[in-house]
Amino acid sequence: MDYGLRFSDPAKYARALRRAHELVISGVPRPEIPDVLADSWRRSMALGISPDQHSPRHLHDAAEVLELRREHRLQQVMPALDELLADSSSSGRHLLVLTDASGEILWRVGSPEVLRRADRLEFFEGADWSEAGIGTNAISEALVTGRPVQLFSAEHLVRTHHEWACTAAPITDPVTGRLLGVLDVSGPLDTLTADTLRMVRCAVRVAESLLVAPDGGKPAGAPSPVRASRQSPRRQSVRPAAAVESLELLGDRPAAVFRDGSRMPLTLRRAEILALLDSRHQGWSAEELAYELHGDAGTPVAIRTEMFRVRSLLGEAVESNPYRLAAGLAGSSDSGRVLRLLHEGRVSDALQAYRAPLLSRSGVLSVQMLRDQLDLAVGSAVRSSDDAGLLVRWLSTDMGASDFTAVEELGRLVGRGDPRYLAFLASCGG
Repeated sequence: MDYGLRFSDPAKYARALRRAHELVISGVPRPEIPDVLADSWRRSMALGISPDQHSPRHLHDAAEVLELRREHRLQQVMPALDELLADSSSSGRHLLVLTDASGEILWRVGSPEVLRRADRLEFFEGADWSEAGIGTNAISEALVTGRPVQLFSAEHLVRTHHEWACTAAPITDPVTGRLLGVLDVSGPLDTLTADTLRMVRCAVRVAESLLVAPDGGKPAGAPSPVRASRQSPRRQSVRPAAAVESLELLGDRPAAVFRDGSRMPLTLRRAEILALLDSRHQGWSAEELAYELHGDAGTPVAIRTEMFRVRSLLGEAVESNPYRLAAGLAGSSDSGRVLRLLHEGRVSDALQAYRAPLLSRSGVLSVQMLRDQLDLAVGSAVRSSDDAGLLVRWLSTDMGASDFTAVEELGRLVGRGDPRYLAFLASCGG
């Protein structure tokens, strides 16, 4: 059976699995159901789980689950997992679930429609999703095997789960190796992609790395999810959000500048993201940023991962849902200052502030367009100034060196025989 059909033709693959499910349940082995999965089915049924069972075992009510959350170490990383993988928008189609080490669901996030579908399976907080609680599923298999697992349709033991595809991976304490819980992403069959397992693994790695951090990896400025008495006395590794004063995006050495005068270098990719955020006050979705930066190959999860790192560095200076610069930082970049000076009619000051092209090393098309727009804005203002001195300054920069229209405007102002005009005309190839 072609495994790739679960992505290219999920309905056909599900039908084949359902036929195999019925045969294996009746005692007839089938290659579609590997031995390790069939063994899990047998263990589940020996524990009293029926393929026709609907309800999982319930361990705690809602109020008790809230208390369990407050005491659980994964409370520290749930905000990061939410930002990386969850989609609670009206169009969201998958469910993010986080369990404890026994398989009891402590958190779930999804759109209203997905939550309603999950409710019909009693796939909610306080339910036991171990083998003993509801039979073979991705969460129970991650608990048993200690590895990432993906179950599709009738690979689940219980028949009411056959419309779901679930991907789960264990989260362990990076210091002790002790199992802390399981991260699961579940949804209708057609929500499963070839990248789902990779995304869940990536999110687990992020969570485990954050568990090492003294602050649990929360973005700077966010309220602590654990009691103050439990926080490490070590110095926090991220800066407070209020310290971010501006962004340096002009030239080839982008950086975040803090109010104490210090400067934090930015990778080119993070600078590109911040340049896009700086260009649009209403913000960007992860999907939009993925397309702008990577084209059709872009994935929202890669953007969410990068944005979590950016927010860990800059804290509340960057907001989410949608991603945008906070009100105090919007327009405070060096490129934004150039535009602001132009809008105020201060062309000479704008030209002085325009020290280099926007992210000169970036080859991303959307950043190139922002760079060209900035060139056009400055050049147009200088050409309209009727100021020969400004024209000379503009033509002496890398950004204005090839502006033939500015050369012609200089010639009109100073005369065609002026040495300055002739020199710039020659450099432009005129």
